[in-house]
Amino acid sequence: MAATADPRHLSDALLGFALDGRFPEDVASIPPVSETDLQPALDALSKSHADLVAEIHTINSETRDEVSSWVKNAKLLQEDIIRSKTIANELVRDSEAPDVSGRDVAAAEENAEFLNREVQYSAQLFEVLRGIQYVNQLHNEVEQASKEHRILDSLHLLEKSWAALDSIGASKTCRVMKILDLRAFELKSSVHEVFDQVWKSLVQVDMDVSRIAIHDRLQDQQMSLNDAVVGLKAYKEVDERMEQLWRNLDAAIISPRMNSVAALRAIEFGDDFLQLDGQAEASKEAVLTDLEQILGFIARKLPSELLGSLCSFMMADMVPRLINNWLNPAVPSSLTDMDKFQDMIQRTKQFCAALETSGYTGYQELDEWVTKAPKVWSGKCKETALDTIRTKLTKGIGESKKVEKVEKQMVSLAEGKELATSGAAATTDANEWGQDWGDAWDEGGDDYAAEDKPEAKKQEAAVNDDDGADAWGWDEETHDTPDAANKSSVDNDEDEGADAWGWGDEDATAAESKSKHAATRQAPETASQGQTRELVLKETYNISSMPEPVLDLIYAILEDGAILTRDGGQYSHVATQAPELFGLPTFALALFRAVSPYYYSLDVGGNMFLYNDAMYLAEKLSEFSTAWKQREDLTARAKLMLRLDNDVKSLRSFANRSYANEMNVQKTILRDLIGGEQSLMQQDEPELAIESGTTRIRSMAAVWSPILAKSVWSQAIGSLADALATKIITDVLEMSSIGQDEAYNIAKLMASATELDDLFLPSKASSSGARAAEDEVPTTAQYAPNWLRLKYLSEFLQSNLNEVKFLWCDSELSLYFTLDEVVDLIRASFEDNARTRETIREIQSKPRPTG
Repeated sequence: MAATADPRHLSDALLGFALDGRFPEDVASIPPVSETDLQPALDALSKSHADLVAEIHTINSETRDEVSSWVKNAKLLQEDIIRSKTIANELVRDSEAPDVSGRDVAAAEENAEFLNREVQYSAQLFEVLRGIQYVNQLHNEVEQASKEHRILDSLHLLEKSWAALDSIGASKTCRVMKILDLRAFELKSSVHEVFDQVWKSLVQVDMDVSRIAIHDRLQDQQMSLNDAVVGLKAYKEVDERMEQLWRNLDAAIISPRMNSVAALRAIEFGDDFLQLDGQAEASKEAVLTDLEQILGFIARKLPSELLGSLCSFMMADMVPRLINNWLNPAVPSSLTDMDKFQDMIQRTKQFCAALETSGYTGYQELDEWVTKAPKVWSGKCKETALDTIRTKLTKGIGESKKVEKVEKQMVSLAEGKELATSGAAATTDANEWGQDWGDAWDEGGDDYAAEDKPEAKKQEAAVNDDDGADAWGWDEETHDTPDAANKSSVDNDEDEGADAWGWGDEDATAAESKSKHAATRQAPETASQGQTRELVLKETYNISSMPEPVLDLIYAILEDGAILTRDGGQYSHVATQAPELFGLPTFALALFRAVSPYYYSLDVGGNMFLYNDAMYLAEKLSEFSTAWKQREDLTARAKLMLRLDNDVKSLRSFANRSYANEMNVQKTILRDLIGGEQSLMQQDEPELAIESGTTRIRSMAAVWSPILAKSVWSQAIGSLADALATKIITDVLEMSSIGQDEAYNIAKLMASATELDDLFLPSKASSSGARAAEDEVPTTAQYAPNWLRLKYLSEFLQSNLNEVKFLWCDSELSLYFTLDEVVDLIRASFEDNARTRETIREIQSKPRPTG
């Protein structure tokens, strides 16, 4: 079998023919196809195909631009050939038909029109080029004028170049136009720099040496100050330059001269300058004089176009500073130095007239100050008064001072004798009543007055729970204030104030008890209504250092107000402010009421001092008001304009609120110390709670003793003792059962609480220093309505059934406990048996044994 043919011969033959068109030289050497493996030949053809395709792509990418250009040229050439053929055809037709030769005429006309447009375009181009040349020439001239400091010429030429540039008939987006416009702006900036240098040479401000110089024209400069106005307007810098000028002038001259703190410097003037040099007089008149000269110099040197703009900045700063730093501080706060004030007003008027003459504007605020000078004075009086109150308060309470309260009151014969024989004198400051008081009623007739005797004039009557409150005038205020015990009716607004404090519930029983006590006193008084005598009540208490300065301030203000009500006189220019002065006490007292609680609260017992001070102020102002209306040296208008009644009423109300606030705080502390809402019987150490409560009451008694009047002190401590008693009673009544041991322990707690009786011994309440008697009866029950209720409850817990029945039927238990309360206590304290039920029935059969 013959050997297999080499496939490469076939592949070479096929590739040679396909690529070069060559045939093999020896065809016989090519084996038959049937005997040859065709795959290598096919692979060789595929590879050649791929290489050719890649080569074509490469050639195509490299010659793409040339080919595109060739294609484009070919198309153009083809179009030209077609157009030539068309023209040739038309020429043949025209030669064959001479009548259509008119088209040549139209073409000629079109060519002529085209030539005309070309001529016009050339002319326009010539004008544009000549305009560009002209603008460029103007720019050269601007540059030259700027170098020579001819600022106005530069600005005029620059403005002319912009007008010429706008007249050029070319698009602004054209490159040459952009270049010209850019150069114009560069020239403007260059001219501005030169202008800035010239301006600073004409207007020189040296803040280091406090000197300003303003020149109309300099020898080496061609621009004058008037010419500079044109430049400022061209650059729209009038306001900016004038503001800067004012800032520099203020820093260099005005502020150093008007500074009321630093050493004042005098003004030195020249033809073109002024500066600070030496020491100036520190007076309002000197300041106004110097300012008048400074502003006159500025008005003479600056062009009027610039002065108007300068005023808008200058007056807005200088006038308020002049008013606040010099004029207002010189306003007197009273009628003292009023002549100097009038002179200052006249001098300020002259200053305003000088400003108007110099052409200044914008000083309306100063003009208004002159016009409203009387109101400014009254405002200063108000400001000083309020600041005095505020300053005094910030210094604290200061040293206390003992004052005496004296009141005269008409009382009946029976009441007078009762005061002389009862325990009412237990709380007096000096118990000198003795037998003389009773004798006074027996010896005299209806016309006899107790004060006619020397002894009676020196009496100091105690103010007990019922009588003292009326004597102090406390019957106008609400419950839980020192006067609340006597008050039979109160205003609605006062009731709301008491309710807001939340004191009504716990003191209802106290009010009821006191009303019963008052009722027992009413009978003998009614029987002796026809025989009355004047009772002099005296009591001492302490005030802080605050009321006296406040009163002195108010008295001085009102005296000034009274002087202004007189017709004519040296104060006629401020006479219209008399109503303002008469209204100042109300503002001063309102500020005192608003601010004082904070400062008084910083001291122990401060709220009680505040109570005393407010009551003292009310008392003295009331006396002053009464005396004012009786003075003969006052005009009728002055008497009518004094209205202190509402202030007195507000002070009394404020005093009682301060007292109520302090009592509210102390009762809250006391409640917390004895367990708050938790029952005493449920506490681990109830004895300790009671001890804490009594210790707190004793400590407050010690704090308030040197502050309050004895009657007020007794009522305040009595209110705290009553709160303690109320807590114990309430906790006991809420117990469902009380064992014998519990009853004993509760009685011990009550005994510990009632040790507070030693605070209310008449000998301790008196300032006479009398020694306590063994049989001395404490007056606690007069100030703590639940005190006897507590004692009777203690006695009840230590009693058997027979003793309980005796307490109800034959003693006074029914005065302090209701029938239901006693029955509940019996059921809680004793076993439920026949004897207990029998006792209950007997007690129920007598619901009102004391009636």
